[in-house]
Amino acid sequence: MSEFTNTKKVRIEKLQEVSKLILETGNAHSFISENKDFIPTVIPTDFITLFDEIIKDGYNMEDIKVLTNKVLNIFHVPIRDYVRVEPKPDTFLGVLEQNNHEMELLLNKIRPVFKEFVKDPDNVDLQKTLAELFIQLEVFAKHYTIKENVLFPIIEETWPDYRCLQIMWSFHDDIRRNIKSVITQLQEGNVDLKPFNKCVGDIFFNMHAIKFREERILFPYILSTISESQLEKMNREGFELGYPFIQPKLKARNIVKTEFDGNLVNLGTGMVSIEQIKLIFNHLPVDITFVDENNKVCYFSTPPKRIFPRTTAIIGREVSNCHPPESVHVVEQIVESFRNGEKDHADFWIKMRGEFIFIQYFAVRDANGYFKGVIEVSQEITGIKSLEGEKRLLDW
Repeated sequence: MSEFTNTKKVRIEKLQEVSKLILETGNAHSFISENKDFIPTVIPTDFITLFDEIIKDGYNMEDIKVLTNKVLNIFHVPIRDYVRVEPKPDTFLGVLEQNNHEMELLLNKIRPVFKEFVKDPDNVDLQKTLAELFIQLEVFAKHYTIKENVLFPIIEETWPDYRCLQIMWSFHDDIRRNIKSVITQLQEGNVDLKPFNKCVGDIFFNMHAIKFREERILFPYILSTISESQLEKMNREGFELGYPFIQPKLKARNIVKTEFDGNLVNLGTGMVSIEQIKLIFNHLPVDITFVDENNKVCYFSTPPKRIFPRTTAIIGREVSNCHPPESVHVVEQIVESFRNGEKDHADFWIKMRGEFIFIQYFAVRDANGYFKGVIEVSQEITGIKSLEGEKRLLDW
């Protein structure tokens, strides 16, 4: 292949060639046999560009995830062996990598217990031990939450080829869902061994794969493209959300409250200060997020107990980028139905971490009926659902 020039453009074209082959046939045997000299020439950042292009081509996310696993398996060795920049231990990426290491240690603890359980699935003690280990593993989902709410918004602002993040987010959700399923089956003692084994296998594969892709592809490129000041800010935001196992040596940031003497706002039904407005919103027993008419996130409340994590990194973010790829089309449909006046609200409810969550979307319109945005309101209503009869004020 002496005529082959090792430029990024040519490498991406070759990677698109093998991707199309996999999408159409399910394998890449012919490509591998014909391109043995090409495979070692790729570099990790090529795959950020490749999957950005794949996403833009509009393929189904499930097909893209299968493709991702197959492509990265073909090029595993050159990605693994590419010399990378190491993040410092107490930096944002360094702490994420330390948590990755703890996750890997926990998977190593789970593996022998799982093997024993497969041999003796009716053993109650093994069921209990395995459930406890997976509950510990579930804590690692905080790692993914930090990436989605702190890291991804900055990447979207910085990289033109940021769409590969959608694939990673989808894998995050697969991992969360599978861990929850494993815990539920073990706690209820209702294990169907064949699908259970597949579920555990998928957890192991995906968690190891995401770790590899973070540390060999994503993080090194972040170090070369995102400033130290931004990374420091992200570290503090990660600290505030809470890393899963290892915390950086940082003090929680003090929030300075600004006083506004005489700064009153006429709300039509009363006069309140800016400070009072903030206090009112932040003491309501609900999560509130406001998205303007341009689909940009403008505001979120900070009640004592938030249901869904938020950081200031989402301010100004496209609302479509704040949801995993499997559900983003529904969000877009809701917003469009509000915009065109077809609907004014949408209600949803889910069970999460033993709580019953009620999620509502409301269209915001001005006095003339013009669409001005969307309010999302989320509330934990387990206690409300159980109410019966009456409790009057005088009963307090």
